[in-house]
Amino acid sequence: MRPPGTAAEREHLRKRAVAAVCDGQPPATVAQVLGVHRASVYRWPRMARAPGGLDAQPVRRLPARSDDQLRQLQALLPQGASRHGWPNDLWTAARAAEVIRRHVGARHHPEHVRKALKRRLGWPSQKPQTKAKERDEGAILRWLDEELPRTLREAKARDAHVAFLDGSCFQLTPTVRRPLAPRGRTPVLPCWDRRDQISAIRAITPSPRWYLPGLYFELLPGKENFHGAEAAAFLEQLKRHLPRFTVVWDRKQIPSKSRVVKQWLARHPSVVAEDFPGYAPELNPDELVWGRVKYGRLSNCAAPGLGELRERVREGLEHPRRYPYELWNFLNHTDLPVDEEGETARPMAA
Repeated sequence: MRPPGTAAEREHLRKRAVAAVCDGQPPATVAQVLGVHRASVYRWPRMARAPGGLDAQPVRRLPARSDDQLRQLQALLPQGASRHGWPNDLWTAARAAEVIRRHVGARHHPEHVRKALKRRLGWPSQKPQTKAKERDEGAILRWLDEELPRTLREAKARDAHVAFLDGSCFQLTPTVRRPLAPRGRTPVLPCWDRRDQISAIRAITPSPRWYLPGLYFELLPGKENFHGAEAAAFLEQLKRHLPRFTVVWDRKQIPSKSRVVKQWLARHPSVVAEDFPGYAPELNPDELVWGRVKYGRLSNCAAPGLGELRERVREGLEHPRRYPYELWNFLNHTDLPVDEEGETARPMAA
């Protein structure tokens, strides 16, 4: 990170650091005293070998009145980065600066281009969503338009719940998110570098009469993974609470094709199994439960062992169970039509 201060102050700081290193001071000590990164103290003596290598460089900013450049850039950016020779359509500040150089003939620092795009064109930095190339968009649209409405109509005719089911794991290695810390002091999170995990299977269950939905889950002991026997046991547990239900799952993620699960379904005709379309996790509201727990309540959780991790996972899954309106937010976020008219059902007022 760039040290604070003006360009002249940073130039003076670089020259002080190089002079101290030339006098025999350890670079680590110089970095600590001056409040800069140690890698910079190693880099600046190499820069000093070139004439003017430590001098402050003039920065060309995008002029406040460069409306013509911005209008031209605003017309070029929607074309996508691949149209201009890059391997994908994602724009970075460096790519946008290069497009300005090619088409306008002006050179600007990428960070100044980033600020101009954000403040004047409304293009902030955003993390892209990934989608599998194996997706069949036509099959997904047919499922939304035909298969899902049919499934919901049949479940409502049977007075049955719909269980959106999914399985995942929570690893002992923590999911790291950015915390608050003093500038220049990177926080350290001690944790195990192991792949030990707790497997969980969950189901969000909207009621056939549109009361508040429920959440059911099961955690496996130790480092085990879900197989056919465990999936059948979870369905058995679910049936104790819901006499009739339609389970909607991803057969590639859940061992639903196993002999044990098929035999269990054959013995319980009141339970109907339907499939999600392939490679469409955004349609399953239970994926949002997993994401909220993993990246929210369990972020930066460096559990000392599987026992405490299990308790943390259980607490994280119990939270949306106690607040069903949060489950409705997950359902609404998927834009699934959960009534037979194709409109998003809402929970009844308390």
